Amino acid sequence: MGFPTKVQLIKRKASEQWYINFPSALAQAMDFSRGETVEWSVEDKSLLALRRLHPPAPVLKKTLPASSPPSSASGKTASLPSPNSAPPSALKSSH
Repeated sequence: MGFPTKVQLIKRKASEQWYINFPSALAQAMDFSRGETVEWSVEDKSLLALRRLHPPAPVLKKTLPASSPPSSASGKTASLPSPNSAPPSALKSSH
């Protein structure tokens, strides 16, 4: 999803300043703070990248699943149990 934004230029006698404003929805989605320091990098003439120097901590922690020992059937095609191979306890009907 993109947010079209105009580049603004303010010219003064001794200097000029360029501005690119963030749309409010984008700033809120990124959880920016007032006065936060960011760093711009020119990737090429069509891509300008913004890097946060101190991003907020993630809300959801990503954890890797615990590793399990490799199975002896590793690499073999698994087969689904057939309806006739159900355990005896599953075949009993309750009356």
